[in-house]
Amino acid sequence: MKNISRLRYFIYLSFIIIGGCTTGKKALQKGDYDASVSKAVSRLQNSPKNSEALQVLSTAYDLALQNHLRKIEEAKLSNDLFRWESIMYDYQKINQLADDINNCPACLITVPNPAKYLKELTDSKLNAAEARYNSGVEFLNANNRQSAKKAYYEFEKAQNLAPNYKDVKAKMNEAYWSAVTRIVVQPIYVNSGLYKLSGDYFQQQIDQFIGNYSRNKFVIFYSEQQAASQKVVPDQVLSLNFDDFVVGQTYVKERVERLKRDSVVIGETRDRKPVYGTVKASLSIFEKNITSSGLLDMTIIDWQSKKVVHQQKFPGTYVWRDDWASYRGDDRALNKQQLAMTRRKEVLPPPPNALFLEFTKPIYSQLVDDISYYYNNY
Repeated sequence: MKNISRLRYFIYLSFIIIGGCTTGKKALQKGDYDASVSKAVSRLQNSPKNSEALQVLSTAYDLALQNHLRKIEEAKLSNDLFRWESIMYDYQKINQLADDINNCPACLITVPNPAKYLKELTDSKLNAAEARYNSGVEFLNANNRQSAKKAYYEFEKAQNLAPNYKDVKAKMNEAYWSAVTRIVVQPIYVNSGLYKLSGDYFQQQIDQFIGNYSRNKFVIFYSEQQAASQKVVPDQVLSLNFDDFVVGQTYVKERVERLKRDSVVIGETRDRKPVYGTVKASLSIFEKNITSSGLLDMTIIDWQSKKVVHQQKFPGTYVWRDDWASYRGDDRALNKQQLAMTRRKEVLPPPPNALFLEFTKPIYSQLVDDISYYYNNY
């Protein structure tokens, strides 16, 4: 069995080695000329005298070069506004083939002077950048937010193709601020001094969320103070108000259970033999629930038209619970769990501020999820 396993291992290893030493012939037969050149070059770097790889390289390189040049000529004749990007891609592929061959001494025997189109590549990049720049200008001139976003991305592509092309950086900046939606978030007003601290903490969480928001670069949130200090004219105003809230609504429930247990030793005879009987007790179980809840209204208003563009309400509830028990009668009628409950004392509930904060936690989660969903692809 061990010999069979070893044989399988060596056969498997041989397949790996053979596969790794491909000459590119199969890729050539499939018409994938670039891959064929790449595999032939790799084979010749490891085995410079491999005749099949040399033959494949000669044929594949000629076909690859002619294929890219054909695509370039076809693209030049097309009406595609962004044809220079495909032309640039083909020049890049030709130059990459040349670099691969130049880095393989054995390959230079078969292809001594691989073609490189450096000037043509540079020119195609500039032409591609110009096409994107002109497209960006056209979008920007449409003078609306969605077109400004498209303009920004066109200018960004132009910048990537040809860094510092014309005034592309300034155009990107202009397009960005034309595409941005500025939202002023009004502070939450809690109509009770008793809950001011918790209301302030809830506000701080929201301020932190909007301050760290970065999912959509074209959406910027401002607090009222930031908007005033930076003299920001908003596009939208987001207001948050509690329609209603109740803190500390208390409900106490008492449940009485009659308990008895048979075959309990209740004494002994004169000759010290146990006397069995039934023991009874009355168990009173108390359950206290203190409910705090509220409903937060979020309204987003367009600053110019004063129309509501989005509105949502978020409920939140928190229930604080406590239980304890007392009994009358024989404690031997109680089980361990019941007896443990009788040893517990009624616990003082959290202060109102803490209860207020607890019911705002589920509200906060719903709120930030809704804001994110609404603005992430705005």
